[in-house]
This record gives sequence, C-alpha cells and structure tokens, in this order.
Amino acid sequence: MGTTSIREVAERAGVSVGTVSNVLNRPDAVAPATRERVRRAIDDLGFVRNESARHLRAGRSRTLGLVVLDVTNPFFTDVARGVEDAANDAGLAVILCNSDERRDKEQAYLDLLEEQRVQGVLITPVDVDGDRLSRLRRRGVPVVLLDRHAGEGDYCSVAVDDVLGGELAAAHLRDLGHERIAYVSGPMSLAQCADRYRGAIAGGELEILAGTALNVASGRDAGERLLGLRTPPTAVFCANDLLALGVLQVMVARGLSVPGDISIVGYDDIEFAAAAAVPLSSVRQPRHLLGRTAAELLVAEADAAGPHVHRQVRFSPELVVRASSGPPKPAL
Repeated sequence: MGTTSIREVAERAGVSVGTVSNVLNRPDAVAPATRERVRRAIDDLGFVRNESARHLRAGRSRTLGLVVLDVTNPFFTDVARGVEDAANDAGLAVILCNSDERRDKEQAYLDLLEEQRVQGVLITPVDVDGDRLSRLRRRGVPVVLLDRHAGEGDYCSVAVDDVLGGELAAAHLRDLGHERIAYVSGPMSLAQCADRYRGAIAGGELEILAGTALNVASGRDAGERLLGLRTPPTAVFCANDLLALGVLQVMVARGLSVPGDISIVGYDDIEFAAAAAVPLSSVRQPRHLLGRTAAELLVAEADAAGPHVHRQVRFSPELVVRASSGPPKPAL
C-alpha cells in the first residue's frame, strides 16, 4: 500500500495543495468549513505528514545523534536515558549509535548523522583528536563530548574527573594495607582508561593488564592472567564494573575468597555492582546527570543565535565501599 500524498488529499477535498498545507501548518488562515473538508479527506485517506522531509527543507531535523562506545554497557544505557530525558524536554528525538570502540564504525555513524542533518552530535569518541569531529563543526553541526574532557575552547564537554576517580580507588586499597595492586584496563588508548590509571599510580606503581575491550569477557581473561602471575596481586582496581564483574567471576569459580584472598574495586557503580554475588566496591559516576547535562549543552549550542561560548563541565566521582574490598591476609 503506497503512501498518500498531500496532492491526493487536495484532490479529495477539492482544494489546492497550498490550502492543505495551510490546514496542516496555519489552520487559522483557512475558513472553518474548508478546514473541516480537508481534515475529513486526511482521515479518509489515512494521510500522515512527512515531518522528516518538512524539517529537512527547513535545514535541520528534530533529532540529536548520540554515539557511545558500547550500548550493552549499563553505564551508557543510563547516560542515554539522561540524554533522552533532556531531548524530550526540548521536543527532540535521539538517534542512538554504537561504535563498539571502533574508529571505522564511529566514522560511518558520523557520516550518517550528518546526512540526516541532526541538530547536533553527542559523542564518547574513540579518538578525540581525529579530524572527523572538527569537520562536523566546520559544517555547522554542534558537537558535545560526553564522558570526555575537552581542552578550553575546543568543544563543550561533560565528564567526570577520572584521574581523581583512579586516586580514590587505589588509595582505598592502599589504606586497607594492600601493596601488590593490579590495574585491569580496556585499551589504554581510551582516555578514560589512561586517566584512571594515571590517578591510581599517584600513590605507587601498579601492574597493568590491558585488554581489548571494557566488557565482562575481557575481565574474565584478565582474571585468568592474574592467577597465572608468579606473584598474584592481593587487590585489583578495574577500569569499569564490567571488567570487575569478569574478574570476580573467575575468582569465585576458582574457589578464591573475595575479599579474603583478593580485593576488587570497579568503576561506574552500575546497578549490577551492588547486586553482584559479592557486592562490588566501585567509583560512582552520576550517569544520568552526565547525559542530561551534555544534551542540554548541545541544545543550547544548536539554538544559539550568536557566538557560542563552549563550557567544560566536570563532575567529581565518589567511592562506594562494599563487600568486595577488605584488608589483605596477614603474612605467614
């Protein structure tokens, strides 16, 4: 069944296409009897106006683009909800894109979003120094960095102080008495992973076990590698909660006590952290607030009539201590 056109509505109602357009956009400009005849024709034919085409003719769609590293990570699910809430308040929809931490996939989505003429793009970039984001900006598409800090004047950005978060996690473990601490990370090319490590080593060296992704499978792989070390650590700080949950699974499966044999601290404080078999100590980020704030900055930039002053918003993380971290076993 084909789509009914505005011309077909005009023919059914016995009016011009311009009159149908006025009924849709400026109904007060049309006589009541004519207006009613057009509306009956719309109902009879099942006509649905093409809002996308209308907005594209005006230059922009009523959508925002959101590009995240991994949509299966509950951290980004909560962030996306904050973005959606702010977009809904502004009468906008959100196109959610998942880059899988891949530059080629990120590039393809940015091309698509530009073709769709979105009002702006929110992105947790794989490579913040790449030229693609600068090209978007040069073409008049506002860009806000999400979960990334931008240099002064470059972009609007919303992030958490990940260096401080790393310091909080490692200091907690050292205060408990741990000296052999490992850092389980995703790719160190990601700014979050590097910054959290930079904070963690402020109080002393850590062994790095960098993986290929920030997910549970990568955490399980790291857990197996930890147990294969000649001198395993007594504590582990993980770059996110999914990695920490993977490490925890391995330790429990091998019959180790957490935190008796090994302490584990994650990052993000997703809902599953508190619900784990051993409730997970974690560094909490204000996930929903991150998304909402970033979307509000993007809408403000897209709506700005004159020069826009970029803002860099940085929230402070909070350590949440649960059952997965405790003092090391006394030396025999």
